[in-house]
Amino acid sequence: MRYRAAIPVFLSGLLFALGWMDLPIANSQTISTSSSSTAPSSPPSSAAPQTHPRIQQAVDKLAQTIHEYGGTVGVYIVDIPTGKVLGAHEPKTALNPASNMKLVTAGAALWKLTAHHTYRTGLYGQHKGQEVHQLVLRGYGDPSFEAKDLWELTQGLSRLGVKRVRGDILVDQSFFDDAYVPPGFEQQPNEWAYFRAPVSAIALEANTVTMHVTATKSGEPALVSFAPPGFVDMAGRVTTGAGGSEQSVTLTLTPQDGRLQARVGGSIPEDSIRMRFTQRIDDPSLFAGYALRAILAERGIQVDGQVRAGGEKITRLLAMHHSSRLANLLERLGKDSDNFYAEMIFKSLAGDTKRRGLTTASGAEVARAYLESIGAFDEGTLMRNGSGLFDSNRLTAHTLGTVLRSSYQDPVVQSEFVRHLAVGGQDGTLRWRFRDKMTKGIVRAKTGTLASVTSLSGYVLPRNRNPIAFAIIVNGVAGKITGARDSIDRCVQTVVRESYKD
Repeated sequence: MRYRAAIPVFLSGLLFALGWMDLPIANSQTISTSSSSTAPSSPPSSAAPQTHPRIQQAVDKLAQTIHEYGGTVGVYIVDIPTGKVLGAHEPKTALNPASNMKLVTAGAALWKLTAHHTYRTGLYGQHKGQEVHQLVLRGYGDPSFEAKDLWELTQGLSRLGVKRVRGDILVDQSFFDDAYVPPGFEQQPNEWAYFRAPVSAIALEANTVTMHVTATKSGEPALVSFAPPGFVDMAGRVTTGAGGSEQSVTLTLTPQDGRLQARVGGSIPEDSIRMRFTQRIDDPSLFAGYALRAILAERGIQVDGQVRAGGEKITRLLAMHHSSRLANLLERLGKDSDNFYAEMIFKSLAGDTKRRGLTTASGAEVARAYLESIGAFDEGTLMRNGSGLFDSNRLTAHTLGTVLRSSYQDPVVQSEFVRHLAVGGQDGTLRWRFRDKMTKGIVRAKTGTLASVTSLSGYVLPRNRNPIAFAIIVNGVAGKITGARDSIDRCVQTVVRESYKD
């Protein structure tokens, strides 16, 4: 294990009573882009002859605002059917795109893997009668693999009549390399929230553990459990306090014999709802194997051996789980800005089930090939990870706009690519933006936010009018994110308004 000696977690700041999907995805980073990409923009120049005058005027106003903030902005707005540039400002300046990098990840995935691709996770071994000699759990990069899916796999063993595993449970993580932390994530080594979870070929519950705490009667111990099972041993207790008292639950995790030791303490009010606290793990290599052993025990299947790594040469299939279609998984990128899903999918881009040791760099090679195939690979492009987290990537507004236009014009991927994006005023990260009558449901886009970065790229889809692709990246506006975001939204609102006039 690669844990520190102890990992204290102060849960008052990590409580998400509605579930882990409420965790911040890309809004709590404290890094800034490098000086080469955050030099202030020059004041906006006059509109180019081929641009739409009122849209270009809105772009110039946005650029002027960002310049006054001391930041840099790249803008590219294009009429999709005609290719006419409606507005632009430094469209080929490479900037930190934040989570707009996920547009490239999604586009490359649909290009290389296709919308119907599914990720497989299986159990393998030599089955004879009621016994399996050694049981192998092998994965191929499914970002959505959950404990319920592991239960379904073990049900396959029960259908075969298996009552005993005479040897070990072997966890085969060889489809990915063992660099569990994506490039750039080392910039926040002490961040233990879900959005920074490690990636691995088998990633159970997004490589996180969840502690559930349920109040009982005042003065009595609360009920505490961990999911998935088998990986966390607990010491200490949480007490139930009087109704209305302060919640003070604490948790410290330390490694022990390949698993985690949890020391819990504090109290929970008697009138509190059930609480859940989700924490990433550090080393996922055997995580799913321990959960598998616990689930097998609950099914009455005896395991004689230990949980360890290996099993690459054991190929006889016993049970298989398929994920949902890639097109469905991509909604976690476009609508929810899920960094874990993005990194898993990015790393899987170069893979098929015959390859081993896929790397983030191999995914970046596929992403580059994709951009080159659509004429979108600009000078200065840098892709170190697939989520856009931290100070890791550089893209131009032209690159993002071209990805959007190409995807819309491709009948094979258009519907899936458009569908994966957040809808203004309706869902995902745009639920509270573009809520007015004119723009609601018309803007579909991907947001991006870091400490000094805000970006928005997507579509304006007016009824009975030409669709428009836009990409806006703002860097160097630490402390002024809200103002920059509002300026971006006003620019996009102008695009919507003008699209109905023409």
